Amino acid sequence: MTLLLILFYWLAMAALSVFGLVGFYTLWQYWRHRRDTFPCLPLPADPPAVTIQLPIYNEPFVVKRLIRAAVQQQYPPHRLQIQLLDDSTDSTAVKAARLVDHYKKKGVNLCLLRRDGRDGYKAGALAAALPQASGEFIAIFDADFVPPPDFLKRTIPHFLADGRIGMVQARWGHLNDGESALTAVQALALDKHFALEQTTRHRAHLFPKFNGAGGVWRRACLEDAGGWQADTVCEDLCLSTRAQLKGWQFRFLPDVVVPAELPPTMAAYKIQQARWGKGATQCLRKYTRPILTTPGHSWAARLYALLAMLAYTANLLVILLLLLQLPLMLQGYQPSAWVWLFTFMGLGQPLLFGLAQPLLHRDWLRRLRHFPAMFVIALGMTAVMSRAVLQVWYGREHPFIRTPKRGAQAAPTAASAPFDWIILVELALAFYCLVSLVVAFSKGYWGAIPFLAASVLGYGYVGCQSYQGLLPPLFPRHPRLLKPSEK
Repeated sequence: MTLLLILFYWLAMAALSVFGLVGFYTLWQYWRHRRDTFPCLPLPADPPAVTIQLPIYNEPFVVKRLIRAAVQQQYPPHRLQIQLLDDSTDSTAVKAARLVDHYKKKGVNLCLLRRDGRDGYKAGALAAALPQASGEFIAIFDADFVPPPDFLKRTIPHFLADGRIGMVQARWGHLNDGESALTAVQALALDKHFALEQTTRHRAHLFPKFNGAGGVWRRACLEDAGGWQADTVCEDLCLSTRAQLKGWQFRFLPDVVVPAELPPTMAAYKIQQARWGKGATQCLRKYTRPILTTPGHSWAARLYALLAMLAYTANLLVILLLLLQLPLMLQGYQPSAWVWLFTFMGLGQPLLFGLAQPLLHRDWLRRLRHFPAMFVIALGMTAVMSRAVLQVWYGREHPFIRTPKRGAQAAPTAASAPFDWIILVELALAFYCLVSLVVAFSKGYWGAIPFLAASVLGYGYVGCQSYQGLLPPLFPRHPRLLKPSEK
């Protein structure tokens, strides 16, 4: 039995180190392509027609801000169409109708599209609206985004310079990253993804992807790839993969920033992350064979794409490592020196988080002070993320659960969030790690103490904070959203 536990321990360590090596590979490719430039033609006097699609569902706090940002685009009005795709079942529907009527009276080409049901969720709404779109290019913004007025002026020219470009993605900014440590931690994670991962994937042709909002599609590419499909909860990654397999090229513009709201509560953050983890795993099931067999892609690109989709499985490996600590310590097992090699290999991903900040922010040192909190919260999130991954393989229904948006509300609220049984798992893991920590102290397993201590904090905080604000926000600041002009 002891040999079996040791085998699982080393297999988990080896598998986690693979994801760390992907981080080092990302850094190497970024260094190779860091000076790549993509010149484009200026926007012509009579630019191509563009349709902006705004999919919303029960967003009473942000719908006004979203529509206002869309109508303020600095683009010839006769070449711009705006579609508000409203599946709402609450007061948002009335607000949206009033706002659309208000702007239509001002001559804005803004139309409201409502469906009888919510079939296909966001993907279904986008697919249903596409036949009524008049644009050659389709820009998409979720409800929590505030695109700058020059967004179209800075993205559309890239399509005109190269007919092979099927999608242009902008970098996500943050409206409320200074609100609390939770939002600051999310900003660190997203900055790493956009500054290094997206830049590398696009420039090194490693199956780049659309992030679901803050981007523009060439309609011909979207239709050639098969359009929006609702068999995964990550319709953006699903469509991106099909477009890549069709041979279309994508472009990422790190200097074009679209601010968006970060989930202000732990419950909202868990909903968002679980959906992303489930969607990526669904795409792994759906596209492993096509990615491996479709010609025209390097093996490095194929493996990178599959490992990116598989990355959320690392949460299961972390939990396995934690569960193995206690029985191995009780049996007196001492890991060999190889554990330090695997630990070093696993540093590839944390390194990316740290390096992304100087690339994007002048105050990067101040932002990096949240790195320990990011590590702690990431450990605490492994339970809910593991459930999301397992649901793909063993579940039957996968509804699209929207991330609640707060807009300019004075304080985050979670009173309407239903109790989630995963909280009990998180608190149980916190207790288990606490017992393991005591044993580690008593038996002198000093190397395991930092990992176990962070796990106790992570599971304890995430579990308690998920239950309708049982604990106050971690290091709260002024609870307000920043205007884009303040960023």
